[in-house]
Amino acid sequence: MSAHGSRRGFLQSACKHCLGLGALLSGLPSLSQDSGSGAGFQIPGRFSRPAVDTEEGGLWSLMDREESRLRRSPLAIRDPALGKYLGDLTCGLAEGHCPDIRIHVMRTPMFNASMAPNGMMQVWSGLLLRVENEAQLVAVMGHEMGHYLERHQLEQLRDAKNKAMLAQLVGLIGGIAGAVGKVGILATMFAFSRDQETRADRAGMRLMKQAGYDGRQAANVWDNLLGELKITGGEKVGERSAMFATHPPAGNRRDDLLKLAGEAGGKTGAAEYQRVIAPLRFGWLQDEVKRGQYEESLVLFDRLLSRNAEDPEVLYARGEVYRLRADAQDLDRSVADLARATAAPKAPVEAYRSLGLAEKQRANAPAAVAAFEKYLALSPDAPDGGMVKAYLSELKP
Repeated sequence: MSAHGSRRGFLQSACKHCLGLGALLSGLPSLSQDSGSGAGFQIPGRFSRPAVDTEEGGLWSLMDREESRLRRSPLAIRDPALGKYLGDLTCGLAEGHCPDIRIHVMRTPMFNASMAPNGMMQVWSGLLLRVENEAQLVAVMGHEMGHYLERHQLEQLRDAKNKAMLAQLVGLIGGIAGAVGKVGILATMFAFSRDQETRADRAGMRLMKQAGYDGRQAANVWDNLLGELKITGGEKVGERSAMFATHPPAGNRRDDLLKLAGEAGGKTGAAEYQRVIAPLRFGWLQDEVKRGQYEESLVLFDRLLSRNAEDPEVLYARGEVYRLRADAQDLDRSVADLARATAAPKAPVEAYRSLGLAEKQRANAPAAVAAFEKYLALSPDAPDGGMVKAYLSELKP
């Protein structure tokens, strides 16, 4: 069994023991708030900063320190146009809270967004690469704001205190069952519950529709992400993946979002969204290639190309993935994509280098030389120019 499989089995075992401990210790008082249904969500007034000596004040202080670290991070994307655009979107979702929300875009090629109780929101570039329009982005941001507006982080803090009490008791029990039970408790200590995720979905949909967006785009976000993960995780990845562990079941969530959205209608903002991210998107595509999850990346790139089959940046990225994976027929696919990319009026210069490398791998020396020479002509100061010149010396008779 793989290490991953062993860990998964261990945590599954831990959860079984936790259920037994829950029944055994069900008489303990709960410190978590009543979750409620979330059906009657209303936007609350602005939050006042809590006193430092309270549990919530301590949580805010912790997040303040994290925010200071994010501001100094080399991964922070400091693009004024993108920052203003995202800020305007959040203000349109919950205008009264606009002064309290700060957005930090991080150059990280995975799908993620989060929001802290002090008003700090993180959005990762992998998410921005994957959403297709403004409505889909707003669906994710609205969900995270739902957690913030319903103060789910404070519920987590109180629930964590309760679980810490359980952990102490588990320690007293001792033995294998006690150790496994503790792991199960700690594994879920800071995860949102399924109820909280459902409430955040409802709140996010309310915010999204009030702002005039097509609520059905929220389900598309979920479908697209699941499509990537299924390629390596199988059809039931939505039930097994740690990413979805505390979320409602994948199929149910999609259906629930569509029910909440009702009839199609409202704006999507595709053109404006693509315009804003255009100056940054090529770097994000390169980051996705470097992530090394080639099968997932191919699903993403195929989806992007279904909207624009001659997009030179995406053709370059897909061609580079095929070149790096180098399975049967992959080099032929790579050359086909890279040739189309280099034929475009605004071809990325990197596409010529990749085409040269792919032709070199195919032992097509004349084609490789032509691509490398074009690359050096377009980018004479390229940092890898010395390496490319070495290839040329090797390939020329």
